Amino acid sequence: MTTKPTGAGRRSRTGAWAAALLLVLLALAAGIKLSGIPGPGDWFGTDTHDRSGPALLESVQDISRYDAATGNFQVVVDLEKDTKFLPDAVRGSRTLYVGAGTVDAYVDLGRVGDKDVTVNEDRTVATLHLPHAQLGKPSLDPDRSYAVSKQRGVLDRLGDLFSDNPNSEQAVQKLAVRHIGEAADESGLTKRAEENTTGMLEGLLHSLGFEKVTVTYGD
Repeated sequence: MTTKPTGAGRRSRTGAWAAALLLVLLALAAGIKLSGIPGPGDWFGTDTHDRSGPALLESVQDISRYDAATGNFQVVVDLEKDTKFLPDAVRGSRTLYVGAGTVDAYVDLGRVGDKDVTVNEDRTVATLHLPHAQLGKPSLDPDRSYAVSKQRGVLDRLGDLFSDNPNSEQAVQKLAVRHIGEAADESGLTKRAEENTTGMLEGLLHSLGFEKVTVTYGD
């Protein structure tokens, strides 16, 4: 004797089939991404349109610093993220990124006061006391920076499907900027900036008739 499935049984089996179908679709989408085969969103082609509005001037700042030297740096960032109790093939990522950028070294001439500049009566001798050179913020060059390789686990790849910013490189870019800044601190760039500033001022004041020019630095 056979019995017909009850309404609750039919709903249960329908729910199970829906869940199974969802898993199949997710696995299929992940397989498409992993294999490099164009996904459904790529079948119809895409066009890019820049509909940005005009840039607005918000403020203007007067600059009184003399940019005396620029250092060019390159760093290779190897960033790996692991998850406890899960193998890297399931959940984890590793990105190898080449970051190239610059750091400026400058002397803030706006901090020079009247007492920091002395001139003799004949206007042939000048003495200037300037603040020590400082380093500007590291600037990453997007045209010379790039990801060499990216390895991600299956769950991370699935997350990229539903992310507004897939494969974000923000973390490695921040690390690259930090390492470039640390390299600039150890490079002697500020010393080079002070030497260049001294040379610039000596040349300028000599052209104005000063025979002896002394430039010192200190806080």
